[in-house]
Amino acid sequence: MQVRWLSAFLDFPAEQFGAEVTFWRAIAGSTVSPPRGEHREFASLQPFAGDPHLRVQRVDDGPGGVHLDLHTDDPRAAAGEAIALGASTVRDAGDYLTLRSPGGFVFCLVGWGGESRRSRPIRWPGDTISIIDQVCIDCPPAVFDAEVVFWSRLTGWGTRSTSRSELVGLRRDQGLTLGLLLQRLDETPARVDGHLAQARAHLDIATTSVPEEVARHEGWGARVVETFERWTVMADPVGRRYCITSRNPRTGG
Repeated sequence: MQVRWLSAFLDFPAEQFGAEVTFWRAIAGSTVSPPRGEHREFASLQPFAGDPHLRVQRVDDGPGGVHLDLHTDDPRAAAGEAIALGASTVRDAGDYLTLRSPGGFVFCLVGWGGESRRSRPIRWPGDTISIIDQVCIDCPPAVFDAEVVFWSRLTGWGTRSTSRSELVGLRRDQGLTLGLLLQRLDETPARVDGHLAQARAHLDIATTSVPEEVARHEGWGARVVETFERWTVMADPVGRRYCITSRNPRTGG
């Protein structure tokens, strides 16, 4: 399967949808497309330059989260490859398919609509530059190795080493705005409410100044959760976690 484009979907419960879209639109420096879908539940966050790689969805059940859309020439053939690698089908909607990775992370295979223009980072007042450019898949220890193998084989992207053993990056096509990182969560319990803990995801932001980017986010109602040497864990106004990192916003490195 060739990944033609990669989109991150922010899934918001109905009661949080308006406030969350307002926050993430401001953080991304984007505009919001007209709603689409049978129930007007979908929209894209339109970058000032490039094709959309961030999208939002209003969900009726559950707390929401982040999922991936992989855009490909033949979603049904790609689903066959994913299933052969250990994925399972959640829903076959005809023009797209929803699957679950071996570690439980939900993603969709959708048709490619010609997206090809990589988004450029935003330069903010004060000259800080930033962009939301990475999805980090957070994996319980028991499924981490299987998830790394699955996503590397499905995308065809090799792995790249990082400065920390619990983090494995994938070598994305440089024409894509979004990259993939996998993180082993050592503190995650093996079971939650009697069920095996499953992989989930959060968004990462690359910036030239973590302190200035943090301050900008705090002005929109986010708060600092924890600070590390190269990144800061944040919570948006409703508690959804994400990271602001010191990676290069132009290259993602």
